[in-house]
Amino acid sequence: MPAAPSPKTLAAFEAAKGFMPAGEGLALYAAAVEAGVLGLPLLEVGTYCGRSTILLADAARAAGVMAVTVDHHRGSEEQQPGWDYHDPDTVDPELKIMDTLPLFRRALHQAELEDHVIAVVGRSPQVARIWNSPLGLVFIDGGHTDEHATADYEGWAPHIAEGGLLLIHDVFPDPEDEFTGQAPYRVYLRALASGAFTEISATDSLRVLRRTGVGV
Repeated sequence: MPAAPSPKTLAAFEAAKGFMPAGEGLALYAAAVEAGVLGLPLLEVGTYCGRSTILLADAARAAGVMAVTVDHHRGSEEQQPGWDYHDPDTVDPELKIMDTLPLFRRALHQAELEDHVIAVVGRSPQVARIWNSPLGLVFIDGGHTDEHATADYEGWAPHIAEGGLLLIHDVFPDPEDEFTGQAPYRVYLRALASGAFTEISATDSLRVLRRTGVGV
């Protein structure tokens, strides 16, 4: 039976702002618990307000490793004013631009998981260029353009250890979902075609792949 978060952690996940459904969250948690046995950090690209980070952090705590989450906290394209996924509560009242960092910190504090997360505030490709440690899991859930999704994959997939997991969120094969899920879908296809990753599960729009070869 797959590992499941505690009721307290699940309640914190559901209370946090974000877009991940509970079913995908449970699949993320189970994958993070599995990857945790490698004894390596679990890294997420795309923090937003910490909804999925809560699950990664709880799994990291159980494994005795750290969760790392990377985000510039200014929102991706579809979260800007005028777009469907914009939330006015994420706008800094003084600067009038998005800033999800305070909401993330509040959610993590309320979940009592601050000691198990390293939050990196910066753009994913810039952080990836200076990263030099192996990872047990990489969860790609950042920008949904080809430019950003490809950069996240190329920047972070090389750091996944042998047997480690690559998770890609918002994988939508239907061309009608061009804006919301086609770029992650193309990254998912690229990962499979590379020969470096083998798919082990799919839960709605979440894909879980294991590193079984070299390269990206």
